Amino acid sequence: MITGPQMRAARALLGIDQKTLAELAGLSVPTIQRMEASGGNVRGVVESLTKVIAALERAGIELIGENAVSTTGGRGVRLKGPSVEH
Repeated sequence: MITGPQMRAARALLGIDQKTLAELAGLSVPTIQRMEASGGNVRGVVESLTKVIAALERAGIELIGENAVSTTGGRGVRLKGPSVEH
């Protein structure tokens, strides 16, 4: 799975815009826009999600799931859960 914020962050790390991601994935810009507008897990046609994930991975992005470990190294960012104040 991929979330809208993950897609936006991945594009930012690559320095590409929505149009470029759409071209890399073989999808339309409105499809990318709809996916990125999702607050949580992107919902939609599985084939489209697969194309986006494959395009991002080919470009060098490693998508890290919740509580998963990144084993390949490299630079990146990870969103932590909110801090709990006592």
